[in-house]
Amino acid sequence: MESNTGIRIAPEQLSSEALRGVVEEFVTRDGTNLAECEAKVAQVMAQIQGGDAEIWFDEVTRTCSIVARQRP
Repeated sequence: MESNTGIRIAPEQLSSEALRGVVEEFVTRDGTNLAECEAKVAQVMAQIQGGDAEIWFDEVTRTCSIVARQRP
């Protein structure tokens, strides 16, 4: 995501409910069925908490995405 159209959102800036909502929406965006949803939510939450994934808000589309963290 280009830095001029996106804003990185630190997970601690969100309430636990909002963070879970963002992750659930992201996980189900590609049509994940509900039976697999909880496992994928847990996996993505662990990646975010571990610093391996980041939340980005796109100002143009006004949506959040979760992307792998770019390491130097």
